[in-house]
Amino acid sequence: MSKILPIIKNPSPLLREKSKEIDLKKIKPNELKELKELCADMIKTMKEKDGVGLAAPQVGKNIRLITINTKDGPKIMINPKITGKSWAKEWNEEGCLSVPGIYGKVRRNKKINCVYFDKKGQKTKIQAEGLLSFVIQHETDHLDGVLFIDKAKEIKKIKAI
Repeated sequence: MSKILPIIKNPSPLLREKSKEIDLKKIKPNELKELKELCADMIKTMKEKDGVGLAAPQVGKNIRLITINTKDGPKIMINPKITGKSWAKEWNEEGCLSVPGIYGKVRRNKKINCVYFDKKGQKTKIQAEGLLSFVIQHETDHLDGVLFIDKAKEIKKIKAI
């Protein structure tokens, strides 16, 4: 049964660490079971907190793992690597579960290519644009210890209702 994980909040130093790759070739059966449980917990946490994405560092795990909420349902991305970016960029307002109540405009590439491993360990490629592109870029930034507030302009605080 999956559970809701606590979200690590800024200014925790855990959010500023570069995450380690998951070595799928050397993973032991018990580690694989833990990884699958973590994926399920991250999906449940993302949904419960109304997030569009969640990175492992946000739940205290220093590994290269993200989950994205897509129109086709949640997607797990293990060791995601952006392999191509469009020249065209666009400003968009972003927020983050780890930086509650803060929003700002961030300029990101309109389209990206990304290579990752899915939850079955299969190497997968995706070409993303629009919101999906922005979410993947935001979440992969987390894996490199970068928060959206490092790139944002017009930062504003919004009080909780």
